Amino acid sequence: MKEPKLGLGSVIATGVGLIVATSCLLSIGQGASTIGTPFIISMSLACAFNILTALSICELNALMPNISGGMAQFTLASCGPLLTIVTNMGGFLCCQVILGSSEASMFGNTLSQVLPSIPISGEAYSIAMIVLLCILNLRGVDMFAKIQNVVAYGLIVSLVIMGILGVIKVNPSSVVEQPSVLSSKMSDVFSLLGLSFFLFIGVEFIVPIAPEVKNARRIVPLGMVVSLVIILVMQILITLGFKNYTAWEELSQSTIPHVLYGTALLGKAGTVWMSVVSILAVVSSVNTIMFGIPQLCYGMAKIDLLPKFFMRKNGRGNPYVGLILVTAALSLINATGLSSSEKLVFLINTGCVFWIFCYVMVHIDVIILRFRMPHAPRTFRLPLGITIPVVGIAGNLYMIWNIAPDSKNRLVIFAIFAIVSILLSVYAFFWVKFRMEKPFFKPFAIKDVMAMDTDLYQIRHYPLVAKRLHIEAVPELHATSAETNTGTRPELG
Repeated sequence: MKEPKLGLGSVIATGVGLIVATSCLLSIGQGASTIGTPFIISMSLACAFNILTALSICELNALMPNISGGMAQFTLASCGPLLTIVTNMGGFLCCQVILGSSEASMFGNTLSQVLPSIPISGEAYSIAMIVLLCILNLRGVDMFAKIQNVVAYGLIVSLVIMGILGVIKVNPSSVVEQPSVLSSKMSDVFSLLGLSFFLFIGVEFIVPIAPEVKNARRIVPLGMVVSLVIILVMQILITLGFKNYTAWEELSQSTIPHVLYGTALLGKAGTVWMSVVSILAVVSSVNTIMFGIPQLCYGMAKIDLLPKFFMRKNGRGNPYVGLILVTAALSLINATGLSSSEKLVFLINTGCVFWIFCYVMVHIDVIILRFRMPHAPRTFRLPLGITIPVVGIAGNLYMIWNIAPDSKNRLVIFAIFAIVSILLSVYAFFWVKFRMEKPFFKPFAIKDVMAMDTDLYQIRHYPLVAKRLHIEAVPELHATSAETNTGTRPELG
């Protein structure tokens, strides 16, 4: 068995890397310009709800450690295969492709604005970055960690410094005199929870890399919580800086509020600096997506929820099929210009509904497994029984309801959510019934889910696939339950 290579620094870089994106910086500007500095309360509450989700994920990961598919395995063990396929494909795969496309487009737009004399389109810059990150990620987890550590920590340091400079009013001549509070009504604060939630979404992408993390049972929970707290501190500093250097009205109309802020704070140097920050945020987000989604597809394929070709790895142990498909999807969307249209923000909000619903499922998984297996050993266990999951479910449902301030937009988003869920359910129905040949809602035993995640299981149950994928038998601690069924099943891909 290969040695894990990632430490706490890489785990934090992964968490921060996906969550902090240029679209998040835009969301901070929109929220702050709506109610002023009380938006910090909205962000703090949203961060708290995300920490509750992270804690629930930690308990599930402690119950089923070092699995490669993460969220899919948890739901499979609590709710069965149909809900697992729908929630993971809708909430993570589809949503991340949309988000990654928008981030890549922002990268191209930033470069085309910073380098106007170079006759290269924003789409060309975006696709070049996507292809370059694909090539680098094909080199394996070591290259991912090197890119992520440099980019994410450069991003953290830059935003913290720029926030502090704005808070201490380092350039007094450019300070804007304006009220810090535009609305102190708690109803207005709560109405922005949905927007605030987007600022912290994505910490669960740490789970698929857990098998690559040294001392994962301790490092993964710590890395999740530390990532969220670091992000909250950065966003508070940036919000206070916005208040001092950007007029609320200008902030609400700007599509690049961080660049607007940097220019007001430090002039041309601030423009360049925040442009670099924007580029770091995009590269960090897209790099995490391009590493995390193939790992998620790989894990789902191991437990029969996706075709087995997603398990194919290159010589460096990277699941390249998922990576190539993600690269193709991101490139296609950017080539067509869809990722730069106004409708994309609406699509991202729609994707967030799926994402938050997945978080609801995480808490439901914890509750179900608590009642089903109350005495199972857990190296991390939530305090106060099921109180934290119940509070988390209530908070997440409230944020889904407030995903958009306009009621008509909300209804359209909910309609799209329902339609896509139905389509995914149809796919899941045929896959589970005719390919998996399993009951739709019957949970898998945890020991079987963990066994399915091993190479030994693949060799015993899918020998032809294992041979094609060059999977060799390796002794693993939780592989013994693969012996519960000595027969083989039809190959699934």
